[in-house]
Amino acid sequence: MLNSLVNKYNVAGPRYTSYPTVPYWNQDMFSLKKWKSSLIESFKESNSKEGISIYIHLPFCESMCTFCGCHKRITKQHSVENPYIKAVLKEWNLYLKLFNERPIIKELHLGGGTPTFFSPENLKYLISEILRTSSLAENYEFSFEGHPNNTTKEHLKALYDVGFRRVSYGVQDYNETVQKAINRVQPYENVKRATDIARDIGYTSVGHDIIFGLPFQTLDHIKDTILKTKALLPDRLAFYSYAHVPWIKGNGQRGFRDEDLPTPQLKREQYQIGKQLLSEVGYVEVGMDHFALPTDTLYQSMAEGNLHRNFMGYTASKTQLMVGLGVSAISDSWYGFAQNEKGIEAYYHLLNENILPVFRGYILNNEDLIIRKHILNLMCRFKTSWTDRSLYFKELPEVLIRLEEMKKDGLLNINPNSIEVSKKGQPFVRNICMAFDLLLQRKQPHTQLFSMTI
Repeated sequence: MLNSLVNKYNVAGPRYTSYPTVPYWNQDMFSLKKWKSSLIESFKESNSKEGISIYIHLPFCESMCTFCGCHKRITKQHSVENPYIKAVLKEWNLYLKLFNERPIIKELHLGGGTPTFFSPENLKYLISEILRTSSLAENYEFSFEGHPNNTTKEHLKALYDVGFRRVSYGVQDYNETVQKAINRVQPYENVKRATDIARDIGYTSVGHDIIFGLPFQTLDHIKDTILKTKALLPDRLAFYSYAHVPWIKGNGQRGFRDEDLPTPQLKREQYQIGKQLLSEVGYVEVGMDHFALPTDTLYQSMAEGNLHRNFMGYTASKTQLMVGLGVSAISDSWYGFAQNEKGIEAYYHLLNENILPVFRGYILNNEDLIIRKHILNLMCRFKTSWTDRSLYFKELPEVLIRLEEMKKDGLLNINPNSIEVSKKGQPFVRNICMAFDLLLQRKQPHTQLFSMTI
């Protein structure tokens, strides 16, 4: 039965870290002026109530991981660090000029690239300068992505000193054949060392990222990786499907052949066995493809109904405004999105002209805002409703018709004023969200834009 459902619903589809999804951003409706107005309105509404989030993209890596879909620059020249930090701080200062009061930071995350490419001193300086111009919200959370091979005690201590208490390490898979295929060779001992040091210093949440569906990956590889993960017992886990999109990411994802990848059926078996093994030691599934121990804030946020999803993935706290700093970073005002230039040279050029380095974005209309709420509800709570008439929209009957087949397959229940995803349907939540995605339904892409849903 599971294989038949996988065959039926394994289609290309968005991951819904945003709605509308990036390929459907209408540039004719966007301008830097509109983005600034959206940002200012959002900041006025929300800063004093809940604070803001900041995402900083640090793009440099010393080598190319062939599974990676992120924007990065491969270099071993660490002379790039200082100019980049200077540019990020200049961008932050341009945003400060738009705010009518001192920003209150609720959440800050360093992503990449490889944030630990930067020296501990430079990372500490970057954060200290941002904190100098800001205030901190109650129960703020600072987190960063660490590479187990190069995250040192000095990195962890420097970031701990400026407020970081959560770190996530990219593990992917512990099998050497798989690691060589994705050009990410890191022994278990390195992950253990980085995990232990973080806990010794005082980090309260250590996360591991594991990927299924990687080239040459077998069920035994997944079992071995989960077994090693259980020994370290990270507080939270991202256990997600490899997104094979070489038509977007170019040669970086062509370090292996398509036929080297597991079949969709094997991928789903890898997920099911991983989920089963994780549940045996107390991990609880949170949203889509995430797991946490009951002591972690991600689980607590889900239990309290406060789980949120944005371009950083699932987060334990929600802010209406997220400012993205750095190359390719995406900002979210709730009413609009803005993405920075992807090229470092273009990013530097605009900042030298004292212009926010935005190259595209989207301003949401009323319909978009309604659909966004429904998709967020489904991704974070596996249910949504329209008992509040403000969440009703005229195409809803058509959406429910599209969901009828999934209802027959036992993936969800349709009630008079709500739908609820079943346990059986949770692995297919992306497909369910696609039924609500009016822009996707109105204009199906002629070429494949997204990774497969399974």
